[in-house]
Amino acid sequence: MEISEIIVIVLGLILFEVISSVDNAVVNADVLSTMSERARRWFLLYGIIIAVFLVRGLLPLLIVYFTNTGLGLYGALTATFSSNPLVREAIESSKPILLGGGGLYLLFLFLHWLFIETKEYAFFLERHIHKNYYFWFYAIASIVLLAFVWATIKINPMISLGAVIGSTAFFITNGFKSNAEEKERELTHNSGLSDMAKILYLEMIDMTFSIDGVLGAFAFTLSVPLIIIGNGIGAFVVRYVTVKGVNTIKKYRYLKNGAMYSIASLGVIMMAESLSIHVRSFVPPLITFFVVGLFFWLSLREIKMHKKHQDIVK
Repeated sequence: MEISEIIVIVLGLILFEVISSVDNAVVNADVLSTMSERARRWFLLYGIIIAVFLVRGLLPLLIVYFTNTGLGLYGALTATFSSNPLVREAIESSKPILLGGGGLYLLFLFLHWLFIETKEYAFFLERHIHKNYYFWFYAIASIVLLAFVWATIKINPMISLGAVIGSTAFFITNGFKSNAEEKERELTHNSGLSDMAKILYLEMIDMTFSIDGVLGAFAFTLSVPLIIIGNGIGAFVVRYVTVKGVNTIKKYRYLKNGAMYSIASLGVIMMAESLSIHVRSFVPPLITFFVVGLFFWLSLREIKMHKKHQDIVK
């Protein structure tokens, strides 16, 4: 792997981690506003150890390990940089279940946002689907799963197994997320809890939401060290934004939309790669930069139009 390729992948991972965590950062900021300055500093400086090393470091390592138990933990960590053909073969054999499951998980994540979640509407179609067809999510998700399993079971049953695992993981984590979001709202209005209790809640919630970023990272690379570096730096940026600049981030209304369309693209790429359709390594970062850049521009245009309207009113 060339150094330029590594840089592009890491930059893509950083951007994806940041943009996919914006929504969670905004809610976390509301909880942090009820805490002391000392607790906020602890969350930024020391809590990052938990966010990076225990979650974004350990989770991708465990995913690769459990799909390649014969490699061991160290082998899973260094597998993509190994010159051993047996190690390479083991990683290649695990790609279908990992990419198929991760891809379907991300696609379900996008569909859930598109049909069910409350959102800022960047396009008319988003509003139309959310207002009129929200109840179709479960039917469409079931049809997508059935179609993907039917199409892949004769090609490679491991892809189909990965798809079932991915869909199961989505509905399990989606339940935890719904509960986590409700808990965050309670924390915002509960002045009786100590700062330490609130920090522990935020760390547990972060673990739940980190799954999206970790699974999406496998669309960029199967290299655990690169995932740790990219997602780790992204997690630190998110923590900093949560404490210092969340009000600025809130102004950009459509960043979450950009994150979700990027997630949909990465999900499709992962599903394609699980079928041995090769996608060049620079494509996922390029798509992420383009999609996020587009919605950043749409948000910026909205800010300018709003300011112009205020000036006219004055």
